[in-house]
Amino acid sequence: MEEKTLQIYFTSDLHAFIYPTDYRGAEERELGLFKCANRFQKDGNTLIIDGGDVLQGSPLGAFCHDSQEDASGFAEIMNCCGYDYVTLGNHDFNYGMAYLDSYLDALHARCVCQNALRSDGTVRFPSRVHELENGLRIGIVGIVTDHVNVWERPEHLTGLTITDPIPAARAALEALKGRADVTVCVYHGGFERDLDTGRVLSTSSENIAYRLCQELDFDILLTGHQHMCIPGQSLFGTFAVQAPDSGRAFISLKAVVANGHVICNSQAVPAGGDCDPILLERFGSLEQGAQTWLDTVVGHLDRPLLPGPPLIMAAEGNDIADFFNEVQMSCSGAQLAATSLANEAAGFPQIVRRRDVLTAYPYTNTLTVLRVTGAVLRRAMERSAEYFAVDEDGRLCVADSFLKPKVEHYNYDYYAGVDYAIDVSKPVGQRITALTYQGKTVRDGDEFTICLNSYRASGAGGYPEYTRCPIVREINVEMSDLILDFFKSHPKLSLKTRRWFTVFMSP
Repeated sequence: MEEKTLQIYFTSDLHAFIYPTDYRGAEERELGLFKCANRFQKDGNTLIIDGGDVLQGSPLGAFCHDSQEDASGFAEIMNCCGYDYVTLGNHDFNYGMAYLDSYLDALHARCVCQNALRSDGTVRFPSRVHELENGLRIGIVGIVTDHVNVWERPEHLTGLTITDPIPAARAALEALKGRADVTVCVYHGGFERDLDTGRVLSTSSENIAYRLCQELDFDILLTGHQHMCIPGQSLFGTFAVQAPDSGRAFISLKAVVANGHVICNSQAVPAGGDCDPILLERFGSLEQGAQTWLDTVVGHLDRPLLPGPPLIMAAEGNDIADFFNEVQMSCSGAQLAATSLANEAAGFPQIVRRRDVLTAYPYTNTLTVLRVTGAVLRRAMERSAEYFAVDEDGRLCVADSFLKPKVEHYNYDYYAGVDYAIDVSKPVGQRITALTYQGKTVRDGDEFTICLNSYRASGAGGYPEYTRCPIVREINVEMSDLILDFFKSHPKLSLKTRRWFTVFMSP
């Protein structure tokens, strides 16, 4: 067989970052789809593929959902950038199936997602065989992490069932035998083991890419979800890559096929250069509409709420988390609240605009009020206390389990309504050394109501005890909208500093 080549350009987790902006300021940033698509060189032997999480994440995504009738604008953007195939990410379901379908219906690219089943059990987005101009047949299978079932509101999955991705991928791969010269799996999920040592980093089934390489023999595995950059690595005979988030870079992969062998090499190409002026102009009204919408003043604070380094905020507390907890307790009536911050936390200036709210709280989380015992509360707090470690010089640092396989500062929770102390010198699981409510020691049998975001109430992030607690109330309004409503009722807000906790190392 003569030597033939396949070129793949792969993005993932764009999170509605299209223009070169982070929406925090006017400066142009080296990110966004248009800073990647300017490097794509399309011909008949090239595939442009996306690994999911396109529709939600940036303020542009929020604007399109709140102000447009559907998601066809995002489809048109992807069409203009030449995409051939996409799979679905967990956040693509955040606005419900009707919104997602409006995107897929207008999309020229084929959607492949083998573990997304219709109510009758058939695969809604089956694998495809794509024949290149040079005659190579490329078998393309898509799968999404089945933790969609844990995180997503059931009404957003109407008519669809997300199943275990491994059996789905295995069945699709078996069906491709004899029909494809190169097999490609596009997985919206990441790696549960260290790729160099094989050390287990997570026992959750959220990410199973290592298992995919161990158990199945795809030629190429394109991954995402973890927002990491893996330029390319061979693992059990499968060539695996991962693209970072927000269009910060894309993967350029070249596969050479000869005599039944597939040899791959790849690189991560950072976003950069000049965006295509035709694309900038074509979608300029959409972007300008978002910018105008985002610049609406929604409230005033007596002082700015500023972020700091994640470790410092986690150890010393911060005004942003206190404010989120104040909103949660106010709108829920719960005795307690717990919140977390994004990996790259954003704060609030004194004059607050809609963009500040959506940048500081970028998720589509709603709120849930649970009834918890003192024992459950303590176990949850112990999970948060695992965030801290002590380095070889005796200094406080972030534990590896919150940094690998992906950075998870957002799984550290700040609590309000109870006073507590974390002694990092104690063993994991025994670090909450003081816990009081209104001056009284919390006992295991005491009961409280606590307001959490829907992600945490699902047990995600290592908090399974919440899934066994009675639900007192569900507030099916996104947290960002609740913050905006809070500003409507408190247009000039004076905030009190109230630190509910201390973190220390005993001698």
